[in-house]
Amino acid sequence: MPDLRRGVRQSKKVTNIDNDDDVVAPAPRRGTRRGKAQAPKAVNPMPRAAGRGRGGRGINQDKKVDIIGARAPQLNLDVALRDQLVVGNAEKAVANGEEEGSTSPVPERVQVGSSPSYKLERKLGKGGFGQVYVGRRVIGGAGNTGPDALEVALKLEHRNGKGCSYGPPYEWQVYSTLNGCYGLPMVHHKGRQGDYYILVMDKLGPSLWDVWNSSNQTLSEEMVACIAVESLSILEQLHLRGFVHGDVKPENFLLGQPGTPNEKKLYLCDLGLASKWRDSCSGNHVDYDQKPDVFRGTVRYASVHAHLGRTGSRRDDLESLAYTLIFLLKGKLPWQGFIGDNKGFLVCKKKMATSPDLLCYFCPSPFKQFLEVVTNMKFDEEPDYSKLISLFENCLVSSASLRPLRIDGALKVGQKRGRLLSDLEDVQPRKKIRLGTPANQWISIYSSRTPMKQRYYYNVTDLRLQQHVEKGKSDGLYISCVASAQNLWAVVMDAGTGFISQVYEIAPVFLRKEWIMEQWEKNYYITSLAGNKWGIVMSRDSSYSSQVVELDFLYPSEGIHRRWENGYRITSAAATEDQAAFILSTSKRRLQDVTQETLRTTAFPSTHVKEKWSKNLYIASICYGRTVS
Repeated sequence: MPDLRRGVRQSKKVTNIDNDDDVVAPAPRRGTRRGKAQAPKAVNPMPRAAGRGRGGRGINQDKKVDIIGARAPQLNLDVALRDQLVVGNAEKAVANGEEEGSTSPVPERVQVGSSPSYKLERKLGKGGFGQVYVGRRVIGGAGNTGPDALEVALKLEHRNGKGCSYGPPYEWQVYSTLNGCYGLPMVHHKGRQGDYYILVMDKLGPSLWDVWNSSNQTLSEEMVACIAVESLSILEQLHLRGFVHGDVKPENFLLGQPGTPNEKKLYLCDLGLASKWRDSCSGNHVDYDQKPDVFRGTVRYASVHAHLGRTGSRRDDLESLAYTLIFLLKGKLPWQGFIGDNKGFLVCKKKMATSPDLLCYFCPSPFKQFLEVVTNMKFDEEPDYSKLISLFENCLVSSASLRPLRIDGALKVGQKRGRLLSDLEDVQPRKKIRLGTPANQWISIYSSRTPMKQRYYYNVTDLRLQQHVEKGKSDGLYISCVASAQNLWAVVMDAGTGFISQVYEIAPVFLRKEWIMEQWEKNYYITSLAGNKWGIVMSRDSSYSSQVVELDFLYPSEGIHRRWENGYRITSAAATEDQAAFILSTSKRRLQDVTQETLRTTAFPSTHVKEKWSKNLYIASICYGRTVS
């Protein structure tokens, strides 16, 4: 086999025997950011923190709360009580409310900083991190909003509560940065009194959940269209400030107080899960990352990317908004009703499997168009809010006085809407990332290497697996990759791994994080893994300096492209009929440009392997499972 010419940049090639749209790794860039090793976990997405509304009744309908890949303590509350925001119960006196982690009663009167003194009255709601009460001025006060309002909303969070980490709640920082942003409630005072951190803000009216629930659990097409355009305007302004909300849902959209000029005005509340999509120092988009065991949001409305533990970006707010709109219009989403420890996984899987045609069945076409656009956005893509707003133009009546909701923000771009809609229809359709025909195929990845001995076995049973592994070891070969297909194993062993020892485990569930962490402590690194039975091999004295995990419900994955750009290369892959996992690593040594090629085939690629060997391309990883054409 001829040696590769040193110093020559190798082409980045993709071959797909059945499809011709596979991905190719670019050359590594010097000086790129190195990721930290992240232990892989199963995709059992679940909300660790659900958002809270304010001034309106919001019921989070999901009974269970889980964290991806782990059994988390359940919030043991029923549908009608979890995350509820009770309003309109004037008979309720101020109870000696207790927040998680505290036994301190809430104060009867509140005065923080330079604020007036307020008497706590009825409770407006209780969320995952705090309690919200009506505060009535003890002396003076006039009007419904503003710092001099007779009544305000008081949000109390105990200093030992989940939202407070050795200081004021994170939400305070976000409100300080965004106070005055279009569509957000005004915060007038904040401070600590006794054991409680307290926000003094405008009191609002019912949530969209309340409106939906009191309207026979369905809203008119025009009402939901108004919600769509005004929500987009609010999110646009929030995003322009560099933040994403992170928990868009009906409970977190509130109307103004009934009987006031703002009763038809929409507000977005609860910034407890907000995060920055733009770096404050550089002004650039934050880096992509994935932590499969971390989930933020509410299971029912969370984006698929949030389920998979990916860094939040603007696309996630818009995907959650799409689910919110469809829920308000149809009254139900297809993934409601799942229960059990793997509820999050089942919900995420259902979201991936439900096409826009099916999800938007009986919905007006703009809702389907909106869903298709936002679910196929890239991680750092800037949304075209004006074009998205223009989708709903024909659903709105022309007279503002007849509209069920004010759309002040959307009207600012109203002059352009007709032209933008035609522009949107004329745009060349992009490749749909999450749509296509599911298929099960062999995925093989090849990397350029100097000539070496490589051996492969396939259609190996459990009973014969150890026999082949021991035979390879006696010949000086170590496992470089392994795959599982239809309860049979495929094993590739190399003479050029450089390993000095190996351990492997076969488990009925996805990789045990504790076992992986224990092996990392012993200087073993993941060098191969396989799905179906989820086998994992970790080796000592590998050449890797860091590793990351990409977990997805299909292949190819946008995340792999981004990891390639940062100098990572696929060093192991596994897949099942449901999902695919990729281990990407960086090397301890600075290497010449490393070519990686990918190949997808229906049968085991035994003939193609020999062709690759003749080009000094050796199997770096192989798996059998879910792809999309």
